[in-house]
Amino acid sequence: MSNEILNLQPERVFYFFNEICNIPRPSGKEDKVVAWLLDLAKQWNLEAKRDERGNVLISKPATAGKENVTPLILQSHVDMVCEKNATTKFDFTKDSIQPYVDNGWIKAKGTTLGADDGIGVAITLALLESKEIEHGPLEALFTVDEEMGMTGAFALQPNFMKGKMLLNLDSEDEGEFFIGCAGGKDTTAMIDCDYEKVPSKSIAYTITVNGLKGGHSGDDINKGLGNAVKILNRLLWNAYQDFDMRIADIKAGNLRNAIAREGFAVVTIPESEKKGFENYVTAFNQTMKNEFHQTDPDVNVSFEPAKMPTKILEEGIQIDLMNSLYVCPHGVFAMSQDIENLVETSSNLASVKIENDRIIICTSQRSSVESKKQAAVERVSTTFYMIGAEVVNSDGYPGWEPNPDSNALKALVTAYQNVFHKEPKVKAIHAGLECGLFSQKYPGLDMVSFGPTLRGVHSPDEKLEIATVKMCWDLTLEFLRILK
Repeated sequence: MSNEILNLQPERVFYFFNEICNIPRPSGKEDKVVAWLLDLAKQWNLEAKRDERGNVLISKPATAGKENVTPLILQSHVDMVCEKNATTKFDFTKDSIQPYVDNGWIKAKGTTLGADDGIGVAITLALLESKEIEHGPLEALFTVDEEMGMTGAFALQPNFMKGKMLLNLDSEDEGEFFIGCAGGKDTTAMIDCDYEKVPSKSIAYTITVNGLKGGHSGDDINKGLGNAVKILNRLLWNAYQDFDMRIADIKAGNLRNAIAREGFAVVTIPESEKKGFENYVTAFNQTMKNEFHQTDPDVNVSFEPAKMPTKILEEGIQIDLMNSLYVCPHGVFAMSQDIENLVETSSNLASVKIENDRIIICTSQRSSVESKKQAAVERVSTTFYMIGAEVVNSDGYPGWEPNPDSNALKALVTAYQNVFHKEPKVKAIHAGLECGLFSQKYPGLDMVSFGPTLRGVHSPDEKLEIATVKMCWDLTLEFLRILK
């Protein structure tokens, strides 16, 4: 256990957060954390059930005098994004996250922290455990596999929970309440590889792009951050034109819902182009530092000699790959016409890799307008149809339509005013929340999303602002106190 984490307030919230950091919980592999939740419910003599997909619902009766209060659901997801720095040795299926305190924030050593949404789980568990907090009928819904496609929420059955109001504890800005979110869909392109022999009198290099912040492909898509796939491909495209560069291997980016932070390619060039190529990569690195001097100042593009590969991509396939990655859209397509400063539609070029003699390119599209989400999917798909790639689209997930007249929102705003004597911000978010799926399964369910402040989510730079955890805890207690 981390003693410095255990000394923080609220004590029981951080106790449970520290506990959950010790439990491996990649998306799709949540059995250990699910078993832990069910065991806690048993220890506390609370009713609990697990559905076929692995979602857990723990029910807690109302305290005396609160039996007629609106039944409330507290909801969070138990899985986490598993990202680590290239130099970090870590197995997310076995190892414990290593949290530490740094100047008012909790961070993790070389990996994602998992406060998205481990801190929501911890707040909920502290409420379930307490015997002193007064509240109406409570249900705690813990969903699985939120990060890789919301399959837990998709599988939720309409009769699984009974509450009439839901607080989603999966937002990342204290003092901001979210009442709507974007829907999303993934587009994956696959290209069969053909190969050629490496030309004689060639030399090989590994080109690396790193030092980028990465981040959430929804929340951070409008921040002008560098994308390792785009940067690496830009270098390769130009190096092919000028130095007859050939690609033997490429891997950039990782998760569909994260902006690509790192990438590498193994390439060959004629021996005669050695000096010109090395000078070009050095100059390109400085160009990237100039272009991203504000948003991603630590970007770094480097080269080092590599073992000579046995084969390279067939030239026509290499050209198709580089051209399609160059024109594949990444970033903001449109801003909302209804909500100021809200991204409406975007796409994330998430990753490219060669695996089992296939090039696999993963992207994700988001929009708060369903028709524009589909148009974005079609735009990205067409990029790869033009080179004859196989293109597969996921089923996607729906957006969540804002309800400014929500009773849950009114009560939460009043609670915030009572505790902090100021007004919160009411917003929609350009990210996927499970609330969109809940609204389909449970029409009329009154929902609001909030949480403590997180930064750098979906990357090893993820950090949780300690002071805002206490603020969210106090807000939740006041909400429970005034809810009718």
